[in-house]
Amino acid sequence: MTRLPLTFACGRYDRTMALRTGEVQPEGIDLNYIPIEASREIFDRMVGNKEFDCAELSTSEYVRMVDAGAKDFVALPVFPSRCFRHGFIFINKNAGIRTPKDLEGKRIGTGLYTQTAAVWIRGHLQNDFGVDFSKVKWVQGAIEKPGPHGQPTTRPLLKPVDITENESPYSLAELLARGEIDAMIPARRPPGFGKDPNIVRLFPNFREIERDLYKRAKIHPVMHLLAIRRDVYERNPWVATSLFKAFEEAKAFAVDLMRVSITQSTMFPWHVDDFDEIEELMGGDPWPYGLEPNRSTLEALITYLHQQNMISRRMPIEELFLPLKGLFD
Repeated sequence: MTRLPLTFACGRYDRTMALRTGEVQPEGIDLNYIPIEASREIFDRMVGNKEFDCAELSTSEYVRMVDAGAKDFVALPVFPSRCFRHGFIFINKNAGIRTPKDLEGKRIGTGLYTQTAAVWIRGHLQNDFGVDFSKVKWVQGAIEKPGPHGQPTTRPLLKPVDITENESPYSLAELLARGEIDAMIPARRPPGFGKDPNIVRLFPNFREIERDLYKRAKIHPVMHLLAIRRDVYERNPWVATSLFKAFEEAKAFAVDLMRVSITQSTMFPWHVDDFDEIEELMGGDPWPYGLEPNRSTLEALITYLHQQNMISRRMPIEELFLPLKGLFD
């Protein structure tokens, strides 16, 4: 039987490694895994030009497309990227910021105001720490170089926000070090962190806060989901089931490698003990796919997107994903 060729763009993740090496193969699919490290490049090429049959895609970007009525893609509740975000709030130590509330009225840098990482950070700060962002001046641009962060296909916000583009000859990280912005909420650590004494974290105890978030609310923030071009899916609806099963198998493959204690799969000396602790905290699966195990996380993201005037309503999460009964629970 001829296998259906599909292109798939994604980062080099441990949970997808077996798909890249071919040790796991989706049934009936010849998957051409295209590894791209810069996720913004994947999103821009997928949303702007539909260059791939399927790809990891910004969750907030996808939700906003659904809310706007766009039907170019369908999605599976497979999350190649997820990340706690309290450790990604950086401040200039001379900016007079001692508590989260001190961010009010400041100049804050971000790659894109609408990127999922920034949505999560603002949501946490607003809902858990009472931060009012109404008077914040946002500066948008690349973290590590001057200019913009990618070339996204943007949609207007439902209400105006004070956002300016970084047109200086400096990156956002350099602006933070120079004190020309007061804080930054990037998707990655700025290159000056740990080197420039002016760049510090708002929450030095971020791991404690993130653990508390999970214990209290069962939220493990999702960044990216798995999107399939709608035309590909409608011609071959069976690929959704095949891909979901293959991603589950690839994740299990990675977890099994991490559990091996005789020869460690990573260079982190205590990763086996750390993994045991994480499994205990998260009920045995630190990276679940499907709807029900991620309901609290996804509903929180929908709430934050609605609060931040990026979507018109708090939609049920079932509207976002393909209804493959029996697979996701």
